[in-house]
Amino acid sequence: MEEQFFQCPYCWEEISILTDPSVTEQILVEDCEVCCNPIEITIVFDQGTLVSFESKDLGQ
Repeated sequence: MEEQFFQCPYCWEEISILTDPSVTEQILVEDCEVCCNPIEITIVFDQGTLVSFESKDLGQ
């Protein structure tokens, strides 16, 4: 597992998530640890190396 840090798209606080480099593509929905709003996270690994990490709000 690897820890990735990013900014919440709602409150702009830095938060983190644990990612699994053995899973090539992942789409997750996680609540912000600070403001509790849902964040869609898209993660792509290539041979265990992180190549793409995107977080966005769910645009209610």
